[in-house]
Amino acid sequence: MLLVLGVILGGVIGLTLGLLGGGGSILTVPALVYLVGQSPQVAVTTSLAVVGTNSMMGAYFHSGQGTLNWRVAFMFGGAGMGVAYLAAGLSSHFSKSTMLTAFAALMLAVGALMLLYKRPEKTTETNPNWLVILGSGIVVGFLTGLLGVGGGFLIVPALVMLVGLPIQQAVGTSLVIIAMNSVAGLLGHLHGGTLDLRLTAVFIAAGLLGTLAGAKLGKRLPAAYLRQLFAIFVIGLAVLLLYDNVL
Repeated sequence: MLLVLGVILGGVIGLTLGLLGGGGSILTVPALVYLVGQSPQVAVTTSLAVVGTNSMMGAYFHSGQGTLNWRVAFMFGGAGMGVAYLAAGLSSHFSKSTMLTAFAALMLAVGALMLLYKRPEKTTETNPNWLVILGSGIVVGFLTGLLGVGGGFLIVPALVMLVGLPIQQAVGTSLVIIAMNSVAGLLGHLHGGTLDLRLTAVFIAAGLLGTLAGAKLGKRLPAAYLRQLFAIFVIGLAVLLLYDNVL
């Protein structure tokens, strides 16, 4: 039964990553805690392993479709990797409920901005603001290590609204950054936690199929619709987190 549940959850998580470029970790951690029965510490470690691996494959799929900006990805991700590793050691000093409540509030704000944001119909090539990319990468890397999240719900809006990437390209680029941050966060968590290798492998295998399906589906959807879908998804997850940690 546990393996069947792992296949279903892994597939859903992979689909979300491939389609929206985020949401994998924020789905994985609660699923592992509430449905599988893992402790929060083990769930965070498992989440980083699962999401990191699936994001790598998702990035590969998006690269083949031409919906990925490698230069932005490596600069954004490189800025966050060291911070993610260092922040992993801070998670034990804060109340999980307090962190998740603040996290949910931030998600609500980001989701609302995505719904209100209107990308110009005509796009022109502009030089990316590297300071914005580096600063955003550091912030996302910190959240990745502290909360065990890949940060896609922040990366995609930053790439769309601040860097100026099209939503489809932001999704693909986000997966590279998530993979980089997840690896750094995983290394920071492994020394103090355990990993259920069998369950992790099931999640990863099912997630790869979901990621492939999500990447192909995302390319077919209109940009405006995909952006709205991402915003609604983020807001929905924020409401669930607030309900669980505040009410």
